[in-house]
Amino acid sequence: MDVYLLPDDIAELAARVVAENLAAGRSIALAESCTGGLVAAALTEIAGSSAVFDRGFVTYSNEAKREILGVPEDILDTFGAVSIATAWAMAQGALKRSNADVAVAISGIAGPDGGSAQRPVGTVVFARAIRGSDSEEVDAEEQRLDGSSRSGVRRQAALVALELLLP
Repeated sequence: MDVYLLPDDIAELAARVVAENLAAGRSIALAESCTGGLVAAALTEIAGSSAVFDRGFVTYSNEAKREILGVPEDILDTFGAVSIATAWAMAQGALKRSNADVAVAISGIAGPDGGSAQRPVGTVVFARAIRGSDSEEVDAEEQRLDGSSRSGVRRQAALVALELLLP
């Protein structure tokens, strides 16, 4: 049995992502904010992940989202970093700046601070962009995860993102 640095549920799902994307002939990229590279770390925990994992972008600040992923400033100013519009722009940027077939983006409020009545701690947005699909077709959603702990939000967000990477 493999010994993982990360929790078994994350590593086991990452192993499924690697195996199923390999079988589908798909490569993947990530654009992470609140998870800070946790999803990329989960994928690289798996032997053979280099066959499917093209690259990951950790864009924690709004400046990084603009500079590295090309998220338009007006989207960040109008909707904020934790919005479907921003996550979608992050996923599109990751796809454009990689050789991947699919990109998943994650942005959220892990806490314990930073939440509001409209967007409490545990609010996380996810987006998936697939190369060759209609760029007007937005595959994104906002979820309210259990915000009782920062690590819990990040763990739950990583699991959701890994699920989105399954073919």
